Amino acid sequence: MKSCLRALRGAALFLSLLPVALLAQDADPDLAKFKALTESDTMVMVPMRDGVGLATDVYRPKGDGPFPVVFVKTPYNFNTIGGASLMMALEAIERGYAVVVQNERGRYYSEGDWEILGRPRTDGYDSLTWLEEQPWSTGKVATWGCSSTAEWQMALAAQNHPAHAAAVPMASGAGIGRVGEYYEQGNWYKGGVHQTLFTVWLYGVQQNIRPQFPKGLSQEQRQRLRKAYDLAAEMPEMDWAKHLRTLPSVDWLKTADGNEGPGAEFMRRKPNDPGWYSGGLYHDNEDFGVPAFWFNSWFDVSQGPNLALYNHVRDNASDQAVRDGQYMMIAPTLHCGFYRTPEFEDYIAGDLNVGNAYHDYWDSIFSFLDYYLKDEDNDFHDNTPRVQFYTMGRNRWESADSWPPGDAEPMTLYLASGGSANSVFGDGTLSAEAPAAGAGADTFTYDPMNPVPSLGGGVCCNRDASLGGSFDQRGIEARQDVLVYTSGPLEQDTDVTGFIRARLFVSSDARDTDFTVKLVDVHPDGSAWNVDDTILRARYRDGYDQEVFMEDGQVYELNPTAMSTSYEFKAGHRIRVEIASSKFPQYMRNLNTGGNNYDETEGVVARNTVHHSPEYPSHIVLPVRR
Repeated sequence: MKSCLRALRGAALFLSLLPVALLAQDADPDLAKFKALTESDTMVMVPMRDGVGLATDVYRPKGDGPFPVVFVKTPYNFNTIGGASLMMALEAIERGYAVVVQNERGRYYSEGDWEILGRPRTDGYDSLTWLEEQPWSTGKVATWGCSSTAEWQMALAAQNHPAHAAAVPMASGAGIGRVGEYYEQGNWYKGGVHQTLFTVWLYGVQQNIRPQFPKGLSQEQRQRLRKAYDLAAEMPEMDWAKHLRTLPSVDWLKTADGNEGPGAEFMRRKPNDPGWYSGGLYHDNEDFGVPAFWFNSWFDVSQGPNLALYNHVRDNASDQAVRDGQYMMIAPTLHCGFYRTPEFEDYIAGDLNVGNAYHDYWDSIFSFLDYYLKDEDNDFHDNTPRVQFYTMGRNRWESADSWPPGDAEPMTLYLASGGSANSVFGDGTLSAEAPAAGAGADTFTYDPMNPVPSLGGGVCCNRDASLGGSFDQRGIEARQDVLVYTSGPLEQDTDVTGFIRARLFVSSDARDTDFTVKLVDVHPDGSAWNVDDTILRARYRDGYDQEVFMEDGQVYELNPTAMSTSYEFKAGHRIRVEIASSKFPQYMRNLNTGGNNYDETEGVVARNTVHHSPEYPSHIVLPVRR
C-alpha cells in the first residue's frame, strides 16, 4: 500500500524537475513528515574556482552524522517540493542520507552565465569537493537524477573525483556526445538530422539575459527574497507543431520571441563539429570512473546512445571495479516515466497498453547506494541482475547478464514488392527469402512542404509538438510517400530483443535527402503499432566527418544507426517496416537542396527509390530470442 501511494504521488512530476526546497504548502502530510525529519541549510552559495557562487539547499537527517550524500544538480526551479521530488528526498532522509540540491550556474539564484549541462567538469567537480569537506558529510557522494539532472553526470564521471562514489543516471542521453556509432551530440542530431526537441526545450529554459539580485547578499537575505521571488520565468505558450513549419529553421527561437541562447549556434554545427567536444558532453574517448545504476526507457529520445554508453563503460572503464559496478534497467515508459508507473494498473505508452510494468525502483536504487556509500554487505551484486528490461507484448520484466542478451540470434527479413509498395494498400512484402533474380525497386515522391507526420516513438520535451510512445500508424501508412513492407502472419510468438539494424540501397534525383525506417507490429485487426524508428541523412552515409552528396542514377548503401527494443510479436501478428523520407516535426525536414537546410526557405521535391534485388538486397536484421 505504501509503494502504491508513492507511485500515485509521483504521477504529478518528473524526477528531472527535482525541486527540493521547503516552500510548498504544508497540507501535504509527506512534506510535514519531511520537515520533521530534517535539518535544513538553504540558499548556501557554494563557491566555484572562478568565484561564482551556486545556490544550494542542504537537508540532513536529524541526529548525529556524518551522512552519505545524494546530490542533485538541476537547471530547473527547486523553490517548491512535491511529487517525485518529495518522494526521493523523503526516501533518502529516512534511509540516512543527506540530500543536496543545487542550481546550475546562471539559473535562478545561482550566479554566472548559464550554459547547457552546467560545466560538469569544473562546477560539478568543485561541488563534490565542497560536499566532501563538510563536517556533516561522510565524504561519499552519489549523483542522482533524470534528464537534465542526469545528463551533467556523464562528463563529471569522467573526472574520477574521489568523493564520487556512485551515480544513478536516468534518461541521460542529452549528456552523451559521441559513443560508438552514435553521433547525437546531446540529442541535437539523430543520423545527422536535427531533432527539433532542443529548440522547443531552449525556448522554455534559456535565460542568459535575466533579472538578478546584487552580489554580496547575506544567506538570510536570499532566504527572505526567495519567499517572494522564485525567479521562475514562464514563456508564453506556443503552437510548436505549427511554428516548426516556418522557415528558416535557424530563426525558430527568434521568430518565437525566445530569449537569447545557444540554439542558433548549435543548429549551425555539423554532427562532428569541434564545438561539440569543448563543452559539457561526454565522449567515448574519455574514461568513466564511477559505478552506475542506469535507468533507460524504450520510448525515450536517446535510448540508442544510452544503451551504447552502458556497454562502453562495461567494456572500457580503466578500473575493473567500475566496470563491475555497472547495472541497467530499461522500462517501457516515455522519458523519465519511471516513477509514474502505477503498481496496480497497466501502463499506457502513448496509446499502447504494455501491461503492469511496475517495479520497486526505490529498493533497487537504495540497495545500490547502500553498498557503495555505506559499505553495507547487502549482497547487492549477488541479488541484482546485471541488466533488467521489460519485454513489451510479453509484458513482463526479464533479466540478462549483458546487453543485448546473449541468447538472441539474427533473423534477416528482406524488402520486396511487385513494384508498388507505396502505402499500406501497395504490394510490399517482408520475407526471410532473399530477392530473386531481376531488378526490384519502389519509388516515392518526397515533398518537404508536405512531410510525413510524426506519431509516436522516442520523444521528449517538445511540448506535444510530436507525441511519444506507440500509436496506430494506419493513417500515416495510407500516404503514397510511405513505403510499406509487411510479413505474413507469424506462426509463433517472436521475441525481438536487442539492436535492430536496417540496410538500405537507395537512389534519388536530389543531391541530398533523408531516409527513415520504422519497425511496426501489425495486430490481427489491422492496427499497426510503432516499435522504434531511425533516420539517416544521405550525405552522412560514409561517416559524420564528411559530406558526400548523391548523383542521380547512382545507388547508395545506407546503414542507419541501430534501433533497439525488447518486444514480442505475437503469433498471428505481422512484422512491418515503413520507409519514408521524413518524420516531422520530430526531425527537421531535409529540403533536398544539398544546402545547410537550417538557413534555407525553399525546398525541392525529390524522387527517392529503395532497391531490393540480388545486387541491392535491402533488409532488416532482427535479434530474435529463442
